[in-house]
Amino acid sequence: MSTVEPALLAAARARLGLVTVLVALAAVAWWSTIRSMGGMAASPGTELGALGWFVGVWIVMMAAMMLPAVSPTVALYARMTRERGLARPLAFATGYLVVWGAAGVAAYGVFALGRNVLGSDLAWHGGGRWLAGGLLAGAALYELTPLKDVCLGKCRSPFGFLLGTWREGVRGGAGMGAKHAAWCLGCCWALMVALFALGVMSVAWMAVVAALITVEKVMPWRRVAVWSTTAVLLLLAAGVFAAPGSIPGFVVPGGGMMGGM
Repeated sequence: MSTVEPALLAAARARLGLVTVLVALAAVAWWSTIRSMGGMAASPGTELGALGWFVGVWIVMMAAMMLPAVSPTVALYARMTRERGLARPLAFATGYLVVWGAAGVAAYGVFALGRNVLGSDLAWHGGGRWLAGGLLAGAALYELTPLKDVCLGKCRSPFGFLLGTWREGVRGGAGMGAKHAAWCLGCCWALMVALFALGVMSVAWMAVVAALITVEKVMPWRRVAVWSTTAVLLLLAAGVFAAPGSIPGFVVPGGGMMGGM
């Protein structure tokens, strides 16, 4: 056996260990999210609480939902650094989560502004039902736009992105993670809007949206993944418009959980 083969095996084990760490962190984040949201209302329009509390919960949510999907990119980055240790890959993941944290602050602001300006007009039996269904339909249409296609391409083929934005050091890794998160945000923001329409505090809908994100990023058949996500969102929009009680696990505001899950 040449001296190259043990080095390759060691590098492969290191990347596997890194992916294992990220998946373990995601598992801890899921556990923490389930504990934090236990007993909370999981319907659309649920109060988000104080900003600081929401941002903390949101970042944990993003770790749970995004780390499994981004772990192949982080592993590729670790391979390209040709360094042992977790400092730079974890800095990359941290930069990634910081951008999603900022997106959570923006979402909180839009949500609070909407409640203050529109108030009772967003009640479920007023305009709330139509807003929720419209957001789901809009998220489905966004799946088919050129911007979604470009952003998803960056997420699915990160090698070119890493080469084009390469920066040395831990700080450079964090910056690259933040830039990659910006492309991911362009890819997935509509799915996050769909999560708000379904119930942002619902662990079940978190799991559904996380699964759609992961499928789009890692499934070999790109068009199948995108069209499948589009179909799911359109079916949910039609269900919210026509018969929200028929959607398994959907919590109608003020009406309890409709449809067994």
